[in-house]
Amino acid sequence: MNRRGSIAALVALTGGSRGARAQPAARIARIGFLSFNLAGDPRGRDAFARGLRELGYIDGRDIVVEYRDAGGKAEQLAALAAELVALKVALIVAPSTPAAQAAKQATTTIPIVFAGAADPVTDGFVVSLARPGDNLTGLSNLGADLVGKRLELLKQAVPKLTRVAVLWGLAPGRTPEDMLKTADVAARALGIQLQLVEVPRPADLDRAFTDMTRARADALTILPIATFFSERKQIIEMAAKNRLPAIYTSRRFVEDGGLMAYGAELSDLLRRAASYVDRILKGARPSDLPVEQATKFELVINRGTAKALGLTIPQSVLLSADEVVG
Repeated sequence: MNRRGSIAALVALTGGSRGARAQPAARIARIGFLSFNLAGDPRGRDAFARGLRELGYIDGRDIVVEYRDAGGKAEQLAALAAELVALKVALIVAPSTPAAQAAKQATTTIPIVFAGAADPVTDGFVVSLARPGDNLTGLSNLGADLVGKRLELLKQAVPKLTRVAVLWGLAPGRTPEDMLKTADVAARALGIQLQLVEVPRPADLDRAFTDMTRARADALTILPIATFFSERKQIIEMAAKNRLPAIYTSRRFVEDGGLMAYGAELSDLLRRAASYVDRILKGARPSDLPVEQATKFELVINRGTAKALGLTIPQSVLLSADEVVG
């Protein structure tokens, strides 16, 4: 090879090498995760991360998740949502109705994926389940539809009960109001009288249980409100102290000593939420992604709590449970 050919070959080789080194690294997607109380439900975060891994995403390599947690203080959600918007995240994952509401108020352009909304249509998140319409989509836990079923299960477990206290509180949207109407219809069909006990703040729980015992409530149920999940240990302890059989919204209550729970598992919904993240990062619009509903519901019973209450749960109810603990 002559000198001119050698130089040309060297330029080609070195130029190609420089070109390979100069190619930009693959873009890492930055997403936000806005939680009402992350510490109160760490398994939800783990399930979401697992869902991402199952789709090939590794945090820190293909994706960076910016976690923001309000610590159970709803008033902090707006500032945290604004912080994520300022970071220009590609999308925001909101595992609860309050978090989704805060994200919705913070942005009309950044995609929002909710996981665990009780009734996304009633709450104004989407126009319809099939065609969400704006920048929100995700998964519903059907919380508004399960209120009556919980009353039915409670009646089966405690056949002689006639008066049930319903713990409820303020929440974004109209869902609590609609759920109370659903509870009233179910109670009439079951021959149960309801005592509606409002808890505006966690500090009102002591007063709420005093009201229940004065009214001689036979049992207790709660609405699926994020504040109650955060305060579940106190609610469980007070129900035990006042010897009130209770049915809750999540197996977490039973694992912490509650009597019964029936509902969709949030961890499963958050794992499935990862698929929405994947599709949106690949170019899909939230308005084109139908809202999915929970498909897995669990009845979990704590036999030890029943014994402590002096309650014998009928065998038919125990056999229908997905899991009996304690």
